[in-house]
Amino acid sequence: MYGFSPSEKPLLRASYEAAYQIAKSKKPHTVGEELIKPCILKMADIVLGKEAAKNLQQVSLSNDVIHNRIIDMSKDILEQVVADIKASPVKISLQVDESTDVSNCSQLIGVVRYVKNKEIEESFLFCQPLKTTSRAKDVFDMVKEFFLKHQLHLDKIGSICTDGAPAMLGNRSGFGALLKKEIPNLKITHCFLHRHALASKTLPMELNNALRICVKVVNTIRGRALNHRLFQLFCEELGKEHTVLLFHTEVRWLSRGRVLTRLFELRDEIKEFLCKVGNEMAKYFQEPKFIQNLAYLADVFTALNELNRSLQGQGISVIHACEKQTLSTAFDGYFSCGELQTCDYWIRHPFKLNLENIDDNSEFIEDLIDMRSNTAIQMEFSDNSLEHFWASQLETYHALAKKALTVLVPFATCYLSETRFSCMLHIKTKNRNRLDPQHDMRVALCTKTPRFDFIINGKQQQKSH
Repeated sequence: MYGFSPSEKPLLRASYEAAYQIAKSKKPHTVGEELIKPCILKMADIVLGKEAAKNLQQVSLSNDVIHNRIIDMSKDILEQVVADIKASPVKISLQVDESTDVSNCSQLIGVVRYVKNKEIEESFLFCQPLKTTSRAKDVFDMVKEFFLKHQLHLDKIGSICTDGAPAMLGNRSGFGALLKKEIPNLKITHCFLHRHALASKTLPMELNNALRICVKVVNTIRGRALNHRLFQLFCEELGKEHTVLLFHTEVRWLSRGRVLTRLFELRDEIKEFLCKVGNEMAKYFQEPKFIQNLAYLADVFTALNELNRSLQGQGISVIHACEKQTLSTAFDGYFSCGELQTCDYWIRHPFKLNLENIDDNSEFIEDLIDMRSNTAIQMEFSDNSLEHFWASQLETYHALAKKALTVLVPFATCYLSETRFSCMLHIKTKNRNRLDPQHDMRVALCTKTPRFDFIINGKQQQKSH
């Protein structure tokens, strides 16, 4: 048997490139044969001639071919990520979250953060279905099985970040507790965003009552189609900038501030509308005390919105999250940032730290003194991000940099997992409810590019045998 002919390789590469773009755009696999290929053939025929269209006709873009190409690319990307994890000079951080997809299947998503080439990288790791129950042991067994399958040691994990679900953070039998039995020095982080959601629920009774009234008003106007249309028309006639109210949902972190702000802006119009329709809740908007509470709630939750928004995105470490805790005194029951701020101040400000405050017996004192005397390193610190700076010092000041990275690598929030679930909803739809979304998600979400030549050469070797 022989490998591919010279004309087959470009066709195969074109097929993989098309599959890559389909996966990146989160489109159904059938779009290749039903839309992309007919368009390409028609354009080639018009612009390049019938001979070019005839050559492109040989590029296979069927549903099964695209599906298999995406699986090949997904496996290659995973191999790259696994190799990076094994080569990481410091322990990795794992972010784990569970949710239900459109077919009511419980899916477990894992995102990993590690150090590579003087940078802290984040990558999608897996999306695995929990076929029966979603208990802590099921999560633990799945994570352990994944690591064993790819020849990764569990003790390569230095920290995990999850939401506050009992299955994840239960003291005795939660996923974190089970993993900690295998990795005694494991650090466990409760997602900062979920902490805010918990803290924001501990309102005084008077404010809590005002919030419940606000929710009822919104549901009365926005939740009923006729009331919604009439209120919208009423606001349009008055020339208001906003003409509709927003819904409040418990699971959306940013919903409360927006809902309350809109409610406060339209308070006069709401009062008039409720009076016209004979709703008894109009009386609340005539009480100065209720309006004061509404304004206060709108301001507080708007501030929480801004704080939560600043904690979302990639590259948010525990140190970054702690620096943004301007409301930390209000969240003492949910946060423990003070210890980090005092003991690891040198990580954030290695050239401002008063060395007299460090114990002379500290293993880092000599490295810190030597680093502070190096002008070139000081310039490097000012020109780079905190993560890049410490990752770049691994060769020169290994112990010092490794200690700093053990604080910078852990995830502070579950934001990345949440966004991955949003991606899953685009990929696994009602029309594709039998699809295993893992491979499409990995190709769509990972920043790593598939090694097309490596994959094609592997296919050629298989064919030659």
